[in-house]
Amino acid sequence: MTQASIQAVAREAGVSVSTVSRAFAKPDLVLPETRERVMAAAEKLNYRISRSAAALKSGQSFRIALLLSESIVTWFNSRIYAGLDSVFHPAGYDISVFSMTNADERRNFFTDLPVRRNADAVVVSSFNIEPDESRKLRSMNVPIVGINIPSNNGFDAGVSIDDHAAEHIAVDHLVALGHHRIAYIGYDETDDRSALRYSASARLQGFMDACNSYPGVTPMPLSLDHAGDPANAVLNCIISASPAPSAVCLCDDELAIPALFRLRQYGRRIPQDLSLIGFDDNLYAPSLGLTTLHQDPYAMGAKAAQKTLALISSDSKHPSATAEPRFETPQVQLMLRETTAPYVDPDA
Repeated sequence: MTQASIQAVAREAGVSVSTVSRAFAKPDLVLPETRERVMAAAEKLNYRISRSAAALKSGQSFRIALLLSESIVTWFNSRIYAGLDSVFHPAGYDISVFSMTNADERRNFFTDLPVRRNADAVVVSSFNIEPDESRKLRSMNVPIVGINIPSNNGFDAGVSIDDHAAEHIAVDHLVALGHHRIAYIGYDETDDRSALRYSASARLQGFMDACNSYPGVTPMPLSLDHAGDPANAVLNCIISASPAPSAVCLCDDELAIPALFRLRQYGRRIPQDLSLIGFDDNLYAPSLGLTTLHQDPYAMGAKAAQKTLALISSDSKHPSATAEPRFETPQVQLMLRETTAPYVDPDA
């Protein structure tokens, strides 16, 4: 079957040739009902737009660079990716994933990008960027959008929870239950030049500030390195702490869930002997009864993608480029389940 021309699709859909072109190249600039009409006409007439030709004409690569601080297979990153893809894919954009383990890798990415020019926007998840890196993107007219970033500095837009305030919610709950010796367990993050600065580092500071706001509450910050079995490391932290904590906040559910199993294997009753609070509300937290702080990375990814498309098209008079705030802070909710309980003095 012979492929129809773009003019034939325009006649079939009852729109202009430029509208057909926008429906494929920049669908966010076309009304949904108009785009559906164009797509139906294109399908009926067997019309397929050339991706390379569209890219050459528009000067776009139709590719988004996604910078992640860990592997994409983690619960948080996989949900971020799915949320981004739910918006970018229908709009005709591909996502290229770059996993960053240190600041040197991040610097190399921003050094090479102006040469490659193979991304229309950059999305950064969970870590910082430097001022000179954002300047390079601005010189290329490439927007940079953050998800759960430690600071908005250098970003054009972002969607980030307030990690500091979230840990305050956890501490408030434990203090209300009568706990006064509360530990926080997370990973040790070094401050050398090669290290990335993560958004989750604000959780520890939020925990400390919350505990210090209550007279008689003793904060017990305990840190792990990234080597070895984290569940065993959590167990060792707790059993070696003196005095022993009656409650523990863990930096994320991927640490809290294996720690929950290991503590029970060791004979600790949860929550009778020890209350636990995680962070994320991942796939397994509800079925395991883990009290945790809920965030929605899928929704954050989708919202970040919408902001990214608005920034890409902001050279036009597209209203969505300015219709919403550039930076948004979704609310975090404490999910009360079975791993927290009122404090009972074991000597009483």
